[in-house]
Amino acid sequence: MKLFNRSLFNSLRFKLVAGLMLIMLPMVSFLIYNNYYSMDVVRNQVAQSNGNMLNLYMGLIDTTLLDIDNYLLKFAAEETGLYILDRLPEVDDDLYNLERIWLFTELRDNATYYKALDYFFVYSPLNKDLLFAPKLTGSVYTNNDTVKEDISGLLGDEQSMKNYPYDTWTVLPMDGQNYLLHIIKAGNLYIGAGVNADDVMGPLDLLDLGTEGRSLLVDGNNAPLQDAAFFKEHEIDLSYTPHTYRLSGAEDQYLVIGEESGIGEFGLVAVVPDQNILEKLPYLQRIILLIATGTILILVVSVYFLRRVVLLPINRIVVAMRKIREGYMEARIPNKPASNEFEMMNETFNSMVCDIQQLKIDVYEEQLINQKAELKQLQLQINPHFFLNSLNIVYYLAQEKKYGLIQELSFSLIRYFRFMFRSQTDYVLLQDELSHTENYLKIQNFRFPGSLTYAISAEDELRDCYIPPLIIQSFAENTIKHAINTDDPTHIAIEIGRNDSIPEDRMLIRIHDTGRGFSEDVLQKLHQETNLMNEEGEHIGIWNVRRRLRLLYGDKAGIAFSNENGAVVEMILPLSREMR
Repeated sequence: MKLFNRSLFNSLRFKLVAGLMLIMLPMVSFLIYNNYYSMDVVRNQVAQSNGNMLNLYMGLIDTTLLDIDNYLLKFAAEETGLYILDRLPEVDDDLYNLERIWLFTELRDNATYYKALDYFFVYSPLNKDLLFAPKLTGSVYTNNDTVKEDISGLLGDEQSMKNYPYDTWTVLPMDGQNYLLHIIKAGNLYIGAGVNADDVMGPLDLLDLGTEGRSLLVDGNNAPLQDAAFFKEHEIDLSYTPHTYRLSGAEDQYLVIGEESGIGEFGLVAVVPDQNILEKLPYLQRIILLIATGTILILVVSVYFLRRVVLLPINRIVVAMRKIREGYMEARIPNKPASNEFEMMNETFNSMVCDIQQLKIDVYEEQLINQKAELKQLQLQINPHFFLNSLNIVYYLAQEKKYGLIQELSFSLIRYFRFMFRSQTDYVLLQDELSHTENYLKIQNFRFPGSLTYAISAEDELRDCYIPPLIIQSFAENTIKHAINTDDPTHIAIEIGRNDSIPEDRMLIRIHDTGRGFSEDVLQKLHQETNLMNEEGEHIGIWNVRRRLRLLYGDKAGIAFSNENGAVVEMILPLSREMR
């Protein structure tokens, strides 16, 4: 019963029916989820509106601070008396004090032009002297002793000032207040300005953020510069990303929007209670957004469902079939959960590919076995007439008591047959093949005295290369069989070398005799690679060599036949100094 239920629920038909129902039924469910989507839309609108305001106010703050920066740079560049503060008062105490009073007066008077500014200062590390020019408020100065001590302590710390960011405004807490501080270095002097963080927040009071809403400055680590206890109590994280919003606080009750300064390591953040935002959400808008949201979700769910149930299983089959078509027989359809129909198709496909792969392996191995057997058979072919003729020569030489020639012939026969019996390998040294061919021609010289001459030459660097056995001797034997006659002497020339007409990794073997050459009929068949071997076994040597070169080298070796005052055979073989 359990198996039946699993088969029913896992069938493609059931999944399609269930999928159609899931497409129709969500319309009811959207009434529940509509509220969440509508809230997100309203949050985006509130975040965009407040974000634009923050961007505007941050631009005003940056403009104000930039005006102060420009004055500092102008002051440092144009005030020629600054160098006097960078030397000891003992040099000219009166001049030092007069210049100090002059600079104080100038900074104090100019401070009134900058509304947000609190003070200017100049610090001489050599004298450890701070020139502090606060902005005049009414007709009195504020007590700034603690601020002066904090600034002196900061500027007097050489280690801290080495890594201080001179090109930007930074936040520095002093005397229970947070100040925006900018310091530039003119020679050995430090010239700077301080702005109370609370003083730049005035315009932000116009933002309607609710009774529990807040607008404030944060430092580079997103720590609040005002009302820190409120944010700690409500667990509000003031981290922000410009041009977007995030929910923070206990149970995500607050909307956080922020903009960062372009000239300082601080930012402007607005915190809006989420409850105030939702109060502005009209009911009719919820219904409209419900329909739009429901349509999108239906489409997404439908595509996702069809992809998981139908498209992905079909795609796995298609990918596996493409790999099989490209020759990658190891490809299989992954065994992943799917409908019963697809599981059966996958299992059948994988089984079929395994059978085909095994069949190809079996056929390939059988072909290798047949090729090796054929090659061994070709190498072991021995002309029985040559063996009988050699014994016949020994017999006649014995009759004539030419024992020296019998010894020489016997020694050549021993070396000849020793080579034949050990030539069951696919390759032999060229030197050994040439020695074997020379032994063969010596034996034939006993058979045709005065009718056969030969010459064998090879480049020394090629003698230690490997070639198939008996390929040179086979053509020498072919010449003996078809070109030797007792009327005219026949010369056989065997040359092995390289030339510019062939690649550097090839050798040329040229066998030329002075016989009557190939007939036109035979030469045409040789060019067409037609098998010349007849029932009597004639031309078996040519077929033997061509077949073995094809089996051993494929298309990397070539053989050509021509007539040039006799028959010419040219073979081009790859150079190989190792047994293949």
